[in-house]
Amino acid sequence: MNDVLRTPDDCFVGLPDYPFEPQYAGVRADGLEPLRMHYLDEGPADGPVALLLHGQPTWSYLYRKVVPVLVAAGIRVIAPDNIGYGRSDKPAVATDYTFARHIEWIRSLVTGLALRDVTLVAQDWGGPIGFSVLAAEPERFARVVAANTILHTADPALADRLTWAVHGVGDSRVVLEEGLVDYLLYTQRAPVLRPSDFVGAATVTPPDAEVLAAYDAPYPSVEYTAGLRQMIALLPLTRNDVGARIGRRTMRALEQFDRPFVTAYSDGDPATRGWDRVFQERVPGARGRQHVTMGGAGHFLQEDAGEELGRVVAGVIATT
Repeated sequence: MNDVLRTPDDCFVGLPDYPFEPQYAGVRADGLEPLRMHYLDEGPADGPVALLLHGQPTWSYLYRKVVPVLVAAGIRVIAPDNIGYGRSDKPAVATDYTFARHIEWIRSLVTGLALRDVTLVAQDWGGPIGFSVLAAEPERFARVVAANTILHTADPALADRLTWAVHGVGDSRVVLEEGLVDYLLYTQRAPVLRPSDFVGAATVTPPDAEVLAAYDAPYPSVEYTAGLRQMIALLPLTRNDVGARIGRRTMRALEQFDRPFVTAYSDGDPATRGWDRVFQERVPGARGRQHVTMGGAGHFLQEDAGEELGRVVAGVIATT
């Protein structure tokens, strides 16, 4: 196997509002040796489980405002760092990261911890990854809260449904939002990627400098950022992409999911706007639910409205 990097522990000392004890589990994915995944495990061990999944370019620090609200409601919180992120191991070679492996790594954590009666809380890439784990392990999941997330399919039926267009046209063409293409190209060409730049740009209220620095803490040098950069390159932009095929398979599973499925999107995230309606229409468990639109929040709604998101999740668990 290629080299695996592990961010030194001292990079995580003194992070603001992140007092949680680190937990670690070995996780597996096809073709690679086991890796060490970091996760938070807070709240009562016998409480209902909320699995909080982050995306690009964040880590479990994103959920630091959500976790205390859930714990106070008697909920056990599991919040992992994707491989390549946070305190989890970071393969140094970009091609070691694939969409399928990200799914396998989270599935390995869920099965390894023997999680049941799980409420999946998914934002950004946490949706495509988490929904695909749900599709593979449906009996483990009791409900879903989808928060500013999508499911990559490039389906032509998405035409005129999304603010950021990604959909096929005819047999061999695709319509793409210019901003999405600009974002993808920038991240592949920039000599250095700093998560803080993206978090600061995609929140309504820019976080303090110390908070922004915490998002950069897992990456003391450019060598640690292979997974950070590669996840963006994995964005499926066409129907032929392997990730789009995974997304379509996962969507078929969601179209059979009749347990509670609640959308909690912000009003300030054009990148995911429209997906809440798509899920509401296509997932049986979303019909008749009280869906939420959070005002004054950007893409990283956990920063702008973390406590509110926590209350939404706790309410869904308590009432369903």
